[in-house]
Amino acid sequence: MKRTVLFLTIALGLTSAVVAQKEEKEEKSVNPPVAAKTAFAKAFPGSSNEKWEKEGKNYEVNFKQNGNEMSAVMSKQGVLQETELAINISELPAAVADYVKQHYKEASIKKADKITKATGEVNFEAQVNKKALIFDKDGKFVKVEKD
Repeated sequence: MKRTVLFLTIALGLTSAVVAQKEEKEEKSVNPPVAAKTAFAKAFPGSSNEKWEKEGKNYEVNFKQNGNEMSAVMSKQGVLQETELAINISELPAAVADYVKQHYKEASIKKADKITKATGEVNFEAQVNKKALIFDKDGKFVKVEKD
């Protein structure tokens, strides 16, 4: 009997944690201003699986286009700030891997993205130890962002 009560208590606790995490993720999803949504649809026709989030004063939309995982940051006025394209880790500049080996000896790169600013500037992002390491187009370290 004690085992049954203990098991049910543990199961209830785990269920509550899963529901809380799901609700937290659902709360992150937002409805962007019409200008942002309209400009996004015009810039990325045929995209699918759109999920919008608030990012500071802007709006970020994660989506798929032509089989690629992407995101775009739009101002509330509908001005594209940057795009992010998921890439293979092997597509990062060699200097990025060298930096990670030197500064994060026991870690590996989990995910890589190519970021293109509205100005045309290109950066790369490498996910390491739940941190986003940002590099310039040549692989020179720029900064760390929390993931």
